[in-house]
Formats: sequence, C-alpha cells, structure tokens
Amino acid sequence: MASAKDTATFFTHGTCQQFEQVLKLYPQALRLKADRRAKKPEELIKLDNWYQNELPKKIKSRGKDAHMIHEELVQCMKWKQIRGKFYPQLSYLVKVNTPRAVMAETKKAFKKLPNLEQAITALSNLKGVGTTMASALLAAACPESAPFMADECLMAIPDIEGIDYTTKEYLKFVNHINSVAERLNKSASENKRPDAVSWSPHKVELALWTHYVVSEHKPELLSSVPVENGNSIPAAVHQNGDALDPTTSDESNQGPINGKTIIDEDTTTSFTDNSPPSIDQNEETNDSVVSESTKDSIVSEDSNSLGDYNKRPLEDDAIQPSSKKIREDLGNK
Repeated sequence: MASAKDTATFFTHGTCQQFEQVLKLYPQALRLKADRRAKKPEELIKLDNWYQNELPKKIKSRGKDAHMIHEELVQCMKWKQIRGKFYPQLSYLVKVNTPRAVMAETKKAFKKLPNLEQAITALSNLKGVGTTMASALLAAACPESAPFMADECLMAIPDIEGIDYTTKEYLKFVNHINSVAERLNKSASENKRPDAVSWSPHKVELALWTHYVVSEHKPELLSSVPVENGNSIPAAVHQNGDALDPTTSDESNQGPINGKTIIDEDTTTSFTDNSPPSIDQNEETNDSVVSESTKDSIVSEDSNSLGDYNKRPLEDDAIQPSSKKIREDLGNK
C-alpha cells in the first residue's frame, strides 16, 4: 500500500499550479480506482459523473427548498460504496428510509448550511447515514463549504493521527482543507492569474484524492506535474522508505499507513426493529423503486452484483464508532 507521506507533502506544500495539474488527472485516477475496485468499472465512472456533475445541479435547482429524494440517496450510497468500502448493511439501510423522511431530513440539513455540524446532525436521523455518508451528501449540496470525507484524504493530512469517522474529526478535516483552499486562492490572486482554478473545499479534496490514488497505482502520471522553485511532487514510496512497485496488489501491501490506524467506518445505523433482516452477500446496486402508498422502498433486483462480500453484524449507531473494530490499513475496503 502506498504511503500517505507523499500526498501529505503535496497537501502541505503543493503550489497552485501543481494542484491544478493533479486535479486534471482525476479522470485517470478514477479509472485506476474503477479498474481495481469494481467488477464493472463503467458503473463507477457513470455514477461518479452523476454525483459530481448532475446531482449538485438537481439539488440547486430546487431553490430555497433544496433537498434530495429517495432515489438520489440510494444512488449516493452506491457511489460511495463502489468508490470506497463496501458494506451490504448500508445498501439496505438507506433503502428502508421513507421518501418523506429523506426529503424532510435533507431539506432540514441543507437549510443549516454552511453550519456543517448542524447539517450532519440532521442527516444522521436517516438510517444508514453516518458522518462519512453525510459528508458525501453535503459535498453534493454545497461543494463550496463541504468536502467529502474520503479515506485517502484523511490518511494524507499530517495532523490527523487516527481515523474514527466522528463529526469532530470531520470538522477538523474541513479546517485543514479550507486552509489549503485559502492558500491556493491567495497564491493565484497574488500572481494575478485570471485563468487559475477557484479552489473550493470539494476541489481540494478531489485533488488530494487524485494524488493519493495516482501515487499508489500509477505514480509515473505525476511526472507531468510541474516543478516550481524546487518544489516537485515526490514519487510514491512505502512508509519504510522502499520504492513502491505499482504492480503490487493492495493485499500484499498491507500495514499501518503514515503511522495511522483506521477505526471501522460509520458503517451501520442501529435498527429499531428487534430482528434485522439478513443481507444477501451479493448485494445488488440497482435503484430503488418507491411505492408511495406504503412509503417503503422496494428494491428492483437483477443479476448485477458487486461480488461476494463477508457479512458484518450490525453495530452501534453510525455516529458512535468508539466500539468498532480497528482496521490497520486501507487494504480491507
């Protein structure tokens, strides 16, 4: 597994031009991730285009009553799980939210913006929505204020020592991202570059994610990043200083990254039901079809599966991760 050290250097010292060049590599980074993480790479490419480009416009078009609908919540979970870690329980939990609840709670949350803490609190009322999922919804609704809480980004920030997916940690993460966005925008202004990228927290997060993924899987792509005043983007290395073989599998490169440990993500929200239904290991990723008469979501299934995954027991509430199992690396996604 690639060390976060190099991306941490980029995050802390990268110039405006370097960030812009890395951001341009995002489509290639996404393809690298899709080819390694998904049985059907095109599904992630399509979902990401929807999440990054279409969903924000839909939310914004709803004006003062900006909200999300049930189908969009389900799609966001699909995007999040294929792009990162997959947990069958979460796919089920978001589907059992009623359309009315999704509309009401997302509307309430978006009205709280730019107060991210209050917005996350409102979103946590939805089943299956913990801090990380909430950050994905907020990044779509308000990219100028909210970055997505991606593992790759968290692992690259030097001042974040451990990852436990709490609201407190997310707000700390946001402060770091905001600082870099301000630095980059100030630099562009001082250098009088009218064509420079206007850096929002979400764009900084995307550039950080891109650098991490590229340095992990295809570091030679970073050779196109300009060198300015001796500030080059370092090649990917292991945390022990050895050069990274980009052909090495994730599974054979396991271990703590940058000295950080990962506490299991906000993977589940507790059921109010006494007998939670079993989850098929081959969790389907189709959109849900909503029955308005019952206000329950009915999932239309087909044979398109993301593969076999081990079932995990339902844990405590998503925003209370202290009792969750510690993962030592990003290899188990």
